[in-house]
Amino acid sequence: MDWPISEVARMSSVTARTLRHYDETGLLPPARIGANGHRYYGERELLLLQQILVLRALGVGLPEIGRVLSEQVDEVDALRVHHRRLLEERDRLDALAGTVSRTIAELEQSRKDGNPMTINRPENLFEGVQPSHYAANMDGFPELAEELGRRATGMTQAEADAGHRERTAQMIRLAELMTAGHPADSDLVQVEIDAQYRALTELRVVSAEEYGAIGRSCVDNPTWRTAYEAIAPGLAAYQRDVIEAYATTHLS
Repeated sequence: MDWPISEVARMSSVTARTLRHYDETGLLPPARIGANGHRYYGERELLLLQQILVLRALGVGLPEIGRVLSEQVDEVDALRVHHRRLLEERDRLDALAGTVSRTIAELEQSRKDGNPMTINRPENLFEGVQPSHYAANMDGFPELAEELGRRATGMTQAEADAGHRERTAQMIRLAELMTAGHPADSDLVQVEIDAQYRALTELRVVSAEEYGAIGRSCVDNPTWRTAYEAIAPGLAAYQRDVIEAYATTHLS
């Protein structure tokens, strides 16, 4: 039995565009091409797609996934390896949630005391965070993901640390605006998201449609959603709504 690309996209929540990209790069060719020119996928391809998505969620880039898949022989052994890495990723996300929780507590205490925040152990700010995870969870945006991956590979540790601090600060600022009751389309919030958008477009031009899809991924992508919700409950949906308002008002 095989399934058309539209059905595979529906089942896996991966866009047809991404599936075509996987085919064009040789990562996941379809089982066959129909007389109508459409791609069809069999059970073997679905299993491979599952492995690709697991590896993407674990922070593995597309070139490395291609090497992993080409070297695999036994599917059960491969799944055992992926399962072990998923357990490790669960532990990483737990550490990330703890990191953000500590940072929030320290920020709140410093503001309550009216003093600048003092970081006793700055290395704790980055526990559970690695640059590759931002690129690897851009499924549905293959070209942007590859560019992010290239940038992450070329970063020094100091540059990566600075990027982590800025991203965390952006999330916290947005959480503060949300908690203060500012609507997603308010001027103050839109100024904040404008800075995020301009940083993203330093990589390449991002259309309104693409940016809206990235916003929806804040909720739909489990790794992204976990990171936002670790900052503040409801932040993932708030970020999505803020991006949607920005894309509609400034990019359409």
